[in-house]
Amino acid sequence: MNVILFDGECHLCDQSVQFIIKRDKKALYHFASIQSEAGQELLRKHRVPADLNSFILVEGHKCFYKSTAALRVCKNLTGGWKLLYVLLSVPKPLRDYFYGIVAKNRYKWFGKRDHCMVPSPEIRKRFL
Repeated sequence: MNVILFDGECHLCDQSVQFIIKRDKKALYHFASIQSEAGQELLRKHRVPADLNSFILVEGHKCFYKSTAALRVCKNLTGGWKLLYVLLSVPKPLRDYFYGIVAKNRYKWFGKRDHCMVPSPEIRKRFL
């Protein structure tokens, strides 16, 4: 199972989840907020550092962070988004540098959420 772990308090992260759901026509991805019980269990299971400020993708037994996680997800989205996958050829330190700027400022630039979205029953099945 492919699981995307996201910051449930972050407006940008919530919008990213909505973006992925709309473009993941094969329903390849499931979701869990980092703050949820399921999210915390996956973080422990994959020994994710507690101070990691990142979008996280769990694919089977492997765990990907930051720009690598985001670009791996893009590979399976409909439309031109899959073309972004070629950016994996850019050196990881450079990709993650720019990722880090956005991650560090996401609350300031995009705000925090006070409430969660209420998904349809079909989409709710994709959340852990």
